[in-house]
Amino acid sequence: MLVDLWRGLGVYRSEDFEHWTAQPDNLLAQPGRGVDDGVNGGHPCVVVNGDRAFLFYFTHPGRAGTIKPEDKDSLELRRSSIQVVELREKDGVLSCDRDAPTFVDLGEPASATWPNPLIAQRADPHIFRHTDGWYYFMGTVPEYDRLELRRARTIEALATAEPKTIWCQHATGPMGAHIWAPELHFIDGRWFIYFAAGAAERVWDIRIYALENSSADPLDGEWIERGQIDTGWESFALDATTFAHRGRQYLVWAQKDPAIKGNTNLYLAPMASPTKLAGPAVLLSRPEFPWEQVRYWVNEGPAVLVRHGRVFITYSAAGTGAEYCLGLLSADENADLLDPKSWSKSPTPVFTTSEANRIYGPGHNSFTTAPDGGDLIVFHARSYRGIVGDPLKDPNRHTRVQRIDWRPNGMPDFGSPAPETH
Repeated sequence: MLVDLWRGLGVYRSEDFEHWTAQPDNLLAQPGRGVDDGVNGGHPCVVVNGDRAFLFYFTHPGRAGTIKPEDKDSLELRRSSIQVVELREKDGVLSCDRDAPTFVDLGEPASATWPNPLIAQRADPHIFRHTDGWYYFMGTVPEYDRLELRRARTIEALATAEPKTIWCQHATGPMGAHIWAPELHFIDGRWFIYFAAGAAERVWDIRIYALENSSADPLDGEWIERGQIDTGWESFALDATTFAHRGRQYLVWAQKDPAIKGNTNLYLAPMASPTKLAGPAVLLSRPEFPWEQVRYWVNEGPAVLVRHGRVFITYSAAGTGAEYCLGLLSADENADLLDPKSWSKSPTPVFTTSEANRIYGPGHNSFTTAPDGGDLIVFHARSYRGIVGDPLKDPNRHTRVQRIDWRPNGMPDFGSPAPETH
């Protein structure tokens, strides 16, 4: 913690936020040599960019010998500036070179793009931007046998961030096969991961499961199995996501209803806790249009975005080849989300294969935000149409990220999948 003191900035450290120890030497305790940096620095702000940290501070000329006492109220003395220096730590001591000001690009401009694909062979991608400044990434690994978690200070750095295996499939019984579509969420001060898994002996008995971690750092602490999420009936179920709205937590997922023709539909339910539903499931969408019924009758992979007075749910439709695409549901943010009549459904897909850009089968997306606050869609897609054999056994669904535009009527414009950059 940095504290603005009479002589520079005090540096305090704590392990528990209750007991603090002061660093012997203050930062910026002496005037700098720069013409605009002549008094003790104050009003600090620290910005972390990747693996570097930068200190912004307020100062003004006021150097000894440059302004006379009778000029204390002069405009020159009052002319303020903001300086930036890089913070360094050695042997537990924080320091900076005040006379080596820094110029640094601390964010991605509004027109920024990212390497495309961002991460190879990671399907069902989920990027979560936490209040701690980190971007966390999870996705389905090609082996379908484990859960990996990685993080970075920037979206681009996720590509090279070291993944940590935090959980592996069971050798027998439930959670023993087809480990799919993990998502990381932070609810009531705890971390939760929702994922789908089959049984080791019956790989297509796929259900939704949850893990919990009470550590402040999800890469640390213990991940505890909280078991299957009871959705109200036993059948093929997967792709759970959760969101809070108007003080209420909801779960959205895909599941097979034996009474409805097709493979999976989308359902919504309120939550009593992060691992238990508070009421019966409400059917939001089922495959009814031809584009939702190519090879398989599927609605799956929901993702939620609340913007411009509306609640949007994207979902993936059809088989997992080039026919895979995104549909869109929306409701007024003040409506009863548990009333199916509150929701409208786009009759056409909103994000599809781009033959021109050679990107095929975009789908199973999540949403995150850029450093400038812009909305981003995170999705997987292949770079070729032809697949030999079962598409599920083809590992080349790569994670991609691109910006979302917004129409004047408040509806999202996802455009087309951008071409690859490498």
